[in-house]
Amino acid sequence: MPAFETLLSPVILFFVLGVVAAAARSDLSVPEPLAKALSLYLMAAIGLKGGVQVAKAGFTPQLLQASLAGMLLSFALPLLAFALLRAFARLDRLNAGAVAAHYGSVSIVTFVTASDALTRAGMAPAGYMVAVMALMETPAVITGLLLARGSGTLTGGQRGKLLREVLLNGSVVLLLGSFLIGLAIGEQRFEAVAPVFVTGFTGLLCLFLLDMGLIAMRRLRESRALSWRMAALGIALPLVNGAIGLAVAALLGLDPGTGAALAMLATSASYIAVPAAVRMALPDADPGIYLSMSLAVTFPFNILVGIPLVLQLGPAVLG
Repeated sequence: MPAFETLLSPVILFFVLGVVAAAARSDLSVPEPLAKALSLYLMAAIGLKGGVQVAKAGFTPQLLQASLAGMLLSFALPLLAFALLRAFARLDRLNAGAVAAHYGSVSIVTFVTASDALTRAGMAPAGYMVAVMALMETPAVITGLLLARGSGTLTGGQRGKLLREVLLNGSVVLLLGSFLIGLAIGEQRFEAVAPVFVTGFTGLLCLFLLDMGLIAMRRLRESRALSWRMAALGIALPLVNGAIGLAVAALLGLDPGTGAALAMLATSASYIAVPAAVRMALPDADPGIYLSMSLAVTFPFNILVGIPLVLQLGPAVLG
């Protein structure tokens, strides 16, 4: 699919509409209860469909390999981000560790949008990538906190509370839970709810991306802590991490759609699950830095540039 055609998809154009409306200071908004409902719907839908696909195809060695690779990427990518944030952006250790945790974890919305684009391009990723996505939520948080504070600075009670916060985060629970439900019911029983979770998926994703465009632009406009060096890394990190993700996909021999999905997981930066964990574990870290970089810089870049780029490079690199 040509990059221009990807940019003209309804999903991307609704995101652009949100960005333009916020930049023009329009009072357009998506009610908070509706935004939360859309988020729950999207996570349940992608989890269910992934579980059904795995139930249909069965467990394969590639599922295990991709899961292990995803977890290793999530552990390792914050190390690169931390080094660049310290050397280039000149951030202190605490804030560099907080930001680095975001750049090894994943953005569910970026993955959902990329999966939709890949499917429409005839390169649907394997269903097990939903499980890989869920597994990549947590390791980066551990690495980022160790970089920021060191394991010795947390008491036993704090470690237990943090582990509970990360593992029982609503998005992780819903993704894994719906994936297991899809795995249990299989393709035949899924047909009863397919009209809700398949037919309406792209339309509701459009509304969700409209809200994300509004939030991203307003966050960028209001940010005072974001320097040009941080903004530059917010663009450079997804490019570097995506290249690493594609290289890993090539080593695993993944098909173009699945490999491109792994690359998009590597490029994305969490702005939901990780901020919640960082806010609890690193209360002195500046949310104006880590939220602005992940949500206001990297997320729009991935939606507008990263996904079309991966759609072009996936088939070229992975055959």
